[in-house]
Amino acid sequence: METMAKMWGQLGSITATVMFFYAMFDKFFPPPLRDYIRTYTKKLTSLIDPYISIKFSEFEGERMKRSEAYTTIQTYLSANSSERSTRLKAEFVKDSQTPLVLSMDDNEQITDEFQGVKLWWCAGKLDVKNQSFFSVYPASDVKCFYKLTFHRRHREVITCSYIQHVLDEGKAIASRNRQLKLYTNNPSSSWYDWKATKWSHVVFEHPASFDTLALDPKMKEDILKDLVKFQNGKEYYAKVGKAWKRGYLLYGPPGTGKSTMIAAMANLLNYDIYDLELTAVKENAELRKLLIETSSKSIVVIEDIDCSLDLTGQRKKKKKDKQEGSKDAVKKALDEDEEVKESKVTLSGLLNVIDGIWSACGGERVIVFTTNYVDKLDPALIRRGRMDKHIELSYCCYEAFRVLARNYLDVESHRLYPRIEELFQETQMTPADVAENLTPKSVEEEAETCFERLIEALETAKLEAKKKAEEEAKKKAEEEEEAKKKAEEEVKENEELAEKDKENNKKSGEGVKENGFLSSGN
Repeated sequence: METMAKMWGQLGSITATVMFFYAMFDKFFPPPLRDYIRTYTKKLTSLIDPYISIKFSEFEGERMKRSEAYTTIQTYLSANSSERSTRLKAEFVKDSQTPLVLSMDDNEQITDEFQGVKLWWCAGKLDVKNQSFFSVYPASDVKCFYKLTFHRRHREVITCSYIQHVLDEGKAIASRNRQLKLYTNNPSSSWYDWKATKWSHVVFEHPASFDTLALDPKMKEDILKDLVKFQNGKEYYAKVGKAWKRGYLLYGPPGTGKSTMIAAMANLLNYDIYDLELTAVKENAELRKLLIETSSKSIVVIEDIDCSLDLTGQRKKKKKDKQEGSKDAVKKALDEDEEVKESKVTLSGLLNVIDGIWSACGGERVIVFTTNYVDKLDPALIRRGRMDKHIELSYCCYEAFRVLARNYLDVESHRLYPRIEELFQETQMTPADVAENLTPKSVEEEAETCFERLIEALETAKLEAKKKAEEEAKKKAEEEEEAKKKAEEEVKENEELAEKDKENNKKSGEGVKENGFLSSGN
């Protein structure tokens, strides 16, 4: 006991001496000398200490911007620390599928392993007295950081491979956990207001998937393979020297599932959707600015592009204006005022955005056009290389019906299926109409009732199609008959005119002859 007491007494004396000398050092030594001594002290200790530390601060730069590396490392460690750490803290993360995230508590340490190398992560915080006035974040005297510690013999593995692995894995985890967003462009008149943005967004919660998509199985498999190939094609696109983007043209009658296809693509790829309203864009420069503001891993959608702008008529407009000539002053002034309000986005401006130099601003982007009338679009807009894959979403087939029946009624097979298959071969109906007929109208309604309603609708559509075809055939026959009569009348009129011309020529010949005799008789 006496020995122990003596040791504690000596330790206390040594501690007091060290504290005294440190206080004297901190108070009386000038700052440049203190820094000089600290620098060489660290060099001396580094000769003894075999471990290296790397610190990742929460904020960086003079404006104290939040570090992207810190956020990514935090995401990576949050996915691993909940199982390894004994002290955790809970944080609410915005725009995440799991808003409540568990992460390492302050001054907590966890061990990680990479390629057989053992290393340690420590979460710490630092009290800072000097706060920048230019920080865009709320004033705070505490700055957090993560410190990575490893043995010096593993320096190359950690600096060249492990840190990049952590950043890539953290970004992948954040991408998997984030909530998808649906964006729409704001009018340019409100872009420069306080805290205004070019895009507004809501959380995208559409449940569509390729499993529930009413589509021909072969076509569905082809689209799936194409999308997966694109998503994993970063190195391939870099090798061939193309921007990492792909264009899809979805066309077909209304109600065939074009919007649902876009939602299924977004859920499969885990991409945000940017719904671009071209009528709200005044000119090509604004279109480029909107494109720059879109993020990677996104789908840029222009729905009903044949109705958005008169892109196909702009090539003919100048010729038409020249032919019309001058207008009166009042009408010309009204037309100019109307043109100011209308969008001035041109076909060439749109082509430059989707396929020109500006299309390379940001990678991993899908561009989708939808239209009900593909023949109305300019061939330059939808050629391969711009719209790489053309997907026709047509009327519902029997295989697509079976998917809808499974989705809406949980039915795989039924005695009415052969009759329904026969009707689908004889008539046309959109998937939207099929889905409406398969939707139960009450809690008590059975699947058979829905199938009977669908059969009735298909038979009605068949009769209407037959009646319409007969009317069109009758109308065509009447038009042909009328054209035939008109042609016969024209032939008859031409013959009569020819006969009259012949008689007139004959009379005029006799008159010439008579005049000749008279003139010779004189």
